[in-house]
Amino acid sequence: MHIQVAFAGLLLAAVSAAPAQAWTAYVSNERDNSVSVLDLDKMAVVATIPVGQRPRGIAVTPDGKELLVCVGDDNTIQIIDPKTRKVIGNLPSGPDPETFALGRDGKLLFVSNEDDAMITVIDVKERKALATIPTGVEPEGMGVSPDNKVVVNTSETTNMAHFIDIPERKLVASVLLPPRPRYAAWRHDGKEVWVSSELGGTVSVIDPVSHKITHTITFAVQGMRSDVIEPVGIRFSKDDAYAFVALGPANRVAVVDTRTYKPTKYLLVGQRVWQMAMTPDGKLLLATNGLSNDVSVIDVPDQRVRKVIHVGREPWGVAVAPQ
Repeated sequence: MHIQVAFAGLLLAAVSAAPAQAWTAYVSNERDNSVSVLDLDKMAVVATIPVGQRPRGIAVTPDGKELLVCVGDDNTIQIIDPKTRKVIGNLPSGPDPETFALGRDGKLLFVSNEDDAMITVIDVKERKALATIPTGVEPEGMGVSPDNKVVVNTSETTNMAHFIDIPERKLVASVLLPPRPRYAAWRHDGKEVWVSSELGGTVSVIDPVSHKITHTITFAVQGMRSDVIEPVGIRFSKDDAYAFVALGPANRVAVVDTRTYKPTKYLLVGQRVWQMAMTPDGKLLLATNGLSNDVSVIDVPDQRVRKVIHVGREPWGVAVAPQ
């Protein structure tokens, strides 16, 4: 009996002592033509990777072996080896790639070509373009459905969210939105698509089956004019209970209850908060602050800003991967 208790105690101690998963974040610095590498255990920049001109959209492939970065002024997407932190190749993105979305299996990449009003579909492994799909004027945000069957693209000037069938590679629906839609995010359960409208100051909740707007979320920060509240990036908690919305020059990240569609809290971050990324364990949310040249690290369970990390000039996008 005593041996069993002692063994159980040792086993519990071993489990308690097991190291937590370590994460690395990659931040594209639009003005510096670089990517900052952040160690999220140390909460510090540990390396800087030189890249092409005007890096914005950024993502890590599902297997963690490649980091993809849109370098818009070079009209390409650069491939970086996270281990060597060197550029090892390019993808044929089409003109002026701003951002993109990876298919859930990592096989296809959907790129918004802002100047040409189209989406380029790329085979990541073969490094070749498979198709181009016409879209609205100034395509921007991209979001792939959890079942990997639909990609949603927002067009800033046409003010629409475009639903595109991935297997057929064709437009199936367009939804009119408030001015300058920026980002499209799917709930993990696939039941809703949330789209931010920067100049409209709102987030539209869309039913992906009926393609109807079911809710419109508004924001109000005490003492701040409504015209400086400009929603951009959106991320959901792992259980879809909360959505976090970056409010641009309002310098806040709104916490929205997904049951009531009401903001419950506004977290003060840096200047012009833009894009965000969640660690895969759902514990940390990173937000890029373009004008204060830093990243806010938000503790998701506690809904508070835990740390500010200084990076390069005008950080735009952020991606997270295991170390």
